[in-house]
Amino acid sequence: MSFFKDFKEDLSTAVNEMLPGEDEKQVDYLEESAALDEDSIEDGRMEDLTNELKNAAFAEPVKESKDDFVIPTYNKAPEYRAPHAPQYTPASEENAIITEGMTITGNLESTGSVEVRGTLNGDVRCNGKLVVTGVINGNTQSAEFFADNAKVTGEILADGSVKVGAGSVLIGNITATSAVIAGAVKGDIDVRGPVVADTSAIVMGNIKSRSVQINNGAVIEGFCSQCYSDVDLQNVFNN
Repeated sequence: MSFFKDFKEDLSTAVNEMLPGEDEKQVDYLEESAALDEDSIEDGRMEDLTNELKNAAFAEPVKESKDDFVIPTYNKAPEYRAPHAPQYTPASEENAIITEGMTITGNLESTGSVEVRGTLNGDVRCNGKLVVTGVINGNTQSAEFFADNAKVTGEILADGSVKVGAGSVLIGNITATSAVIAGAVKGDIDVRGPVVADTSAIVMGNIKSRSVQINNGAVIEGFCSQCYSDVDLQNVFNN
């Protein structure tokens, strides 16, 4: 107890010297503060406070566990594919070119696109687009087919569209999902989508499709059937 009494007396003297005239009020305030401190010690509350400070000072720091940080994972959305999409292997970015004046004898297969400017005596199969501006003597299979001022003798099978430009001559059947004919075709055309015969088109063969558009000037020698349309012809006439 002597420590607080000595501290009170020293503090009272310092306050009286600094603030003359207010000494009585300051002394009363200090006496009340000292009394509260003595009561706290007598009640044991100061001892509890000291113990809490010691525990806080010597307590081990809390270590953060790696389990506290969880990186969220997201399920990748499934790739959308239309139900009518062709089931062929996606084409690579490679592009094979048979230049003008070049003649190749034998079959040709590529994971990318192929452009034939020269002459190819053999079958062609590619996962990309087949562009012909030269001559092919053989069957072809590709994702898309385009002929411009070309001559092709053989079957043409495409997972997508077939376009026969003006000045082109194709001798063989065509199977695709859509077709635009502006050149000459001798063979049957089997397309589950639309067929457009342009003004310069000449077709010697039957056409099976969903719809047929024949422009003025086109010549069609064969039977046209829209067997892939949504109209049930038998049901219409029976009713």
